[in-house]
Amino acid sequence: MPVEPPVQPSRPAVREPFGADCATSIEGSQVTAHCHNAFPETDLVSLHVECDRWWDLDGDGAAVAVGPAARAELTGRCWKEVRAAWVSHRRP
Repeated sequence: MPVEPPVQPSRPAVREPFGADCATSIEGSQVTAHCHNAFPETDLVSLHVECDRWWDLDGDGAAVAVGPAARAELTGRCWKEVRAAWVSHRRP
């Protein structure tokens, strides 16, 4: 009786490195993020701003496409102090 070779688990797909490098700065109530994409795939970046005061509205910016070797500047603000700011990344 022929013997079948053992089943090999499938290898996970190798993904290319992804994600623009972003530097975020907060000055008073203003937030700025400078992003540079050094990878061959477009990155959709969005700036998120969390305000310190309970009555101050947090902001989630629209996604901006940063193509290969491209740069983008994202801005946001609060009326008063900024508690936190970050950039999210997603594939198109």
